[in-house]
Amino acid sequence: MGEISPAQMSLEYSPHPLDPLSVDEVKTARDIILESRGISVIDFRYLALEEPLKKELLPYLEVEHEGSLSQETTRLKRLARVHYDIIYLDKQHEYIESIVDITSGVETSYKIVDERHQPSLSTQEVRRFQDVCVTSRLFNDAVAKFTLPKDFVVTIDAWPYGGPDTDETVPRYTQGLCFARDTKTGNKDSNHYGYPLPIIPVMDTYTSEIIRVDELATGGEGDGLRYGTHQKEILDHCGESEYVPELVKGGLRRDLKPVHVVQPQGPSFQVSNQSLVEWQKWRFRVGFNPREGATLHDVRYDGRSVLYRLSLSEMTVPYGDPRPPFHRKQAFDFGDGGAGRAANNLELGCDCLGVIKYFDSVLTDSAGTPSVSKNVVCLHEQDNGIGWKHTNFRTERAVVTRARELVIQFVITLANYEYVFAYKLDLAGGITVETRATGVVSVVNIDPGKTSPWGNVVSPGALAQNHQHIFCIRIDPAIEGVKNTVLQEETLPLPTSRETNPFGNGYEVRSTPISESQWLDASPNTNRTIKMVNPHHLNRISGRPVGYKFQPSATQLLLAQPESVVAQRAQFAQHHVWVTKYRDGELFAGGEYTNQSRREVGGLRDAVERRDAVEDEDVVVWNVFGLTHNPRVEDWPVMPVETHQLHIRPADFFSRNPALDVPSSKEPSSCLAPERNGIESSKDGCCTRVVQEAPMTHWQGTAELRPNSGS
Repeated sequence: MGEISPAQMSLEYSPHPLDPLSVDEVKTARDIILESRGISVIDFRYLALEEPLKKELLPYLEVEHEGSLSQETTRLKRLARVHYDIIYLDKQHEYIESIVDITSGVETSYKIVDERHQPSLSTQEVRRFQDVCVTSRLFNDAVAKFTLPKDFVVTIDAWPYGGPDTDETVPRYTQGLCFARDTKTGNKDSNHYGYPLPIIPVMDTYTSEIIRVDELATGGEGDGLRYGTHQKEILDHCGESEYVPELVKGGLRRDLKPVHVVQPQGPSFQVSNQSLVEWQKWRFRVGFNPREGATLHDVRYDGRSVLYRLSLSEMTVPYGDPRPPFHRKQAFDFGDGGAGRAANNLELGCDCLGVIKYFDSVLTDSAGTPSVSKNVVCLHEQDNGIGWKHTNFRTERAVVTRARELVIQFVITLANYEYVFAYKLDLAGGITVETRATGVVSVVNIDPGKTSPWGNVVSPGALAQNHQHIFCIRIDPAIEGVKNTVLQEETLPLPTSRETNPFGNGYEVRSTPISESQWLDASPNTNRTIKMVNPHHLNRISGRPVGYKFQPSATQLLLAQPESVVAQRAQFAQHHVWVTKYRDGELFAGGEYTNQSRREVGGLRDAVERRDAVEDEDVVVWNVFGLTHNPRVEDWPVMPVETHQLHIRPADFFSRNPALDVPSSKEPSSCLAPERNGIESSKDGCCTRVVQEAPMTHWQGTAELRPNSGS
């Protein structure tokens, strides 16, 4: 083996412009800020890679894909985005956003954020809130109004305050939902959500003082907005709701046999340079940041550009209970808290199966001290059933291939809820973005024997409130380059006409280019499809522009009244598709600042209202979909996953089925299930040449005509 030259080693081990910051880079960025601010007391909130400007990164990527990177190639600056508070003696905070050049060691930009905007909640604020509640006389007095069962302790889940009322002037607030946990089980994992308390403490976040404790209505049908209907023994009608295996009543099933995912030859993917993934003609980079979690960059198939960037942009969860203060119960889980901060440390053999590659992230505490969060993203392959199949009934031969997927997955926990997010790439050039909601539904106390129009009683004394989850996926297409056109394609009935449709069976496919930034809604009745195409590259078979497409799901969107604060601060959640012109840094559907917002600022509504020209331009497509969750008893105490998938598929991008070269394979470990007596039920397997004994009995003929055969 030849020696690696110092130049080659420097090139190989220098970070790629899209690599997340290392521990050392985070320390450098922190130190630059501390030195720049002098003696100020600083509370760090966010520190992560500031991605290069697209106009600077694209030339670098082209050189990289040409295989021409060298020591002479101009290296892009390694920049860090740093958010922090400067804390003054009167405990007031000034929120600052800086960009620092890690390479040169200088601060390149500095912005004081307008006071009307609030930064996202930090983990330190959440911990401090709980500590303050425990020692607060106001909160303890509120708890003392109830008679709790012996050996119960009070627990508090921190929540964002939500959108303030129009006539309300508020500083930075943190509030909490309260429950009680039965310590008699001797198990700290005993489920406290089964014992909700009807109070919400509110803390002035900067002074660390509980300023009030809101009392909650516990009534039901017919009680309207009445308060104080509950009894002093607030938990006597509630019951245990255990889910951890050792506490589940009746124990666990004993007849479920294991299914093993085994890859004796290892995986088919390769990971190099920390973030570069190559698998079955796919090539892309995995990024990760505290707000969005995992992101995909520079996505290519067989050397051809498909996407510049793919990410989960935002999610809002508004609740439909109109009894104050529940009208403010609305979370923006990416903007208010951060998906990356809430990412689970995934466990081998549990969250992802098979041969796994994990990616770590670097997070910082309030002092700016970095720590490695292990295994926040998992990469693995999985089987997804049949990929394609055809049976030639004339020869009785079937050819079948499997639909293998490459999965890039991360899981977040936000108090009671879990979300499982996955990007899935397949052998046929398709990309799926999958969202799964699970965890524990949010419950409030309800009086004994009552039901409510605002939710469903899922356990004695526990009302699971009706709510919505509305997500937004950001798609930055680069179909054979970044100048793309978005088409709205609809399939419409063709009017009966003697000249064009005499029998009335015809229909047309109408394609309309989107020329100006705008929103669209799903239309299943017209099969509305969104195509992202490159009009300068035509498919040599069809003659049409190469592209990718998706069909927006016709899911229910935001139900809150348009004039409500809930709707004003989540305007992105009111349409299924948004088409905007690309701008550096415009990543968040609900705007950069969602915490305690009254209206959406800098989000999709503002972007569309610029009325930018978007035809044959650098465009971004945003897909919004919702899950309206009116809970059922079966969602308790932990809900089975609710799944949504966005399918981004090639549309005349290839000259044939790109999975045609996937080999057929027979799984040698597959076998026939025995009958009850242990005898195999049949000797014929699915991979034999036998299709059926008598094809004609299934209306399939085998006769052939031989023209000019002379017979």
